[in-house]
Amino acid sequence: MTSQDEMRDQERADLLETLDKHRGFLLQAVQGLTDEQAASYPTASELCLGGIVKHVAQVEEHWADFIVHGAGDAGPPDAAAMEAHANGFKMLPGETLQGLVDHYETVSKRTNDLVTSLPSLDDGHPLPPAPWFPPNKEWSARRVLVHIVAETAQHAGHADILRESIDGSKTMG
Repeated sequence: MTSQDEMRDQERADLLETLDKHRGFLLQAVQGLTDEQAASYPTASELCLGGIVKHVAQVEEHWADFIVHGAGDAGPPDAAAMEAHANGFKMLPGETLQGLVDHYETVSKRTNDLVTSLPSLDDGHPLPPAPWFPPNKEWSARRVLVHIVAETAQHAGHADILRESIDGSKTMG
């Protein structure tokens, strides 16, 4: 019979294994690219590969902070927050692909450490006020981690399409 501790450890291992798999797909999609290629828009989309890496790192970092601290006192997003969010999908002047990848790897390590050290994945916080969240809703650490996995997997798929549009390379197919 499996003990509660073994089940808890297996759940955390499964979350991290799945997250690491999709992180790997994302990082494979940008291997060997120049900064110019990573900043290019090779499809009709407004997504670039460097911007995807940047966005996924920002999302993971934000939600890891939420697991630890909750939403804080932030009110609904304003124009400056929405502009910062839009810039999170772009490689801005002075940013390099390597710098974005290095930051993402740092964020990933922190999240992995958080997953293994949390007392419980059941602990949660109320979601911040935003039009896309129902009012008075709370997410557990587990729910946040599932969101991070989904976000990473979705954008790894986008990255695969963009990379194939740049030079024909495929990371997932």
